[in-house]
Amino acid sequence: MKIGVLGTGNMADALATQWVRAGHEVFVGGRDEHKAQRLATRLGGSAGHGSLQAAAAFGEAVLAALPYAAGADVVRELRPALEGKVLIDCANPVGPGFRLLTDEGPSAARRLAAAVPGVRVVKAFNLCHEGVWRMTPPIFDGQRLTVPICGDDEAALALARKLVRDMGCEPVAGGGLDRAGLLEATAALFIGLWVEEQTDVRAIVPPLAYATGPRADSA
Repeated sequence: MKIGVLGTGNMADALATQWVRAGHEVFVGGRDEHKAQRLATRLGGSAGHGSLQAAAAFGEAVLAALPYAAGADVVRELRPALEGKVLIDCANPVGPGFRLLTDEGPSAARRLAAAVPGVRVVKAFNLCHEGVWRMTPPIFDGQRLTVPICGDDEAALALARKLVRDMGCEPVAGGGLDRAGLLEATAALFIGLWVEEQTDVRAIVPPLAYATGPRADSA
């Protein structure tokens, strides 16, 4: 698969590294093309580099690894190149005090979708630190990491599921794009708990067998 990467930061690096290892063709685009070249060189393989426009035009799927504040403006500029493609948003709109920057407005993913009508936006890969995405694969206590994805187009979701599996993870349906804000709010909550309280967030919910209350045999 051809994957365009918008951005040259840590998330772009981590996710693109795994996709290159999985055999995908990756092209890194950035406003600073020298940074894009350095990242492509680190990725190795046949990774290409150039402008944001070139990355958007290259990919069947395009990763938006962009700061929340700039994301909608950037993709709006790239709309002709993105038309009809799958755009994967991994942004976390989290600000000082681990506050959700979207407040009561549209999620980061919905903002991207509104900026580029006709582009199939999927929310994924926003719940983990970039270091987790570098693990090959991310396995904890013998269980592969599960990655929730949100989107409205089944073909786009199928493509996103493949990219999740190619990283050694398990995809799970998170609902339509209208639920992307829940993923972003979850990230804000988790980051605050991890950083401020040093809390293992796995401990705040019961196992699946107890999700609807105690089992009859444990009452």
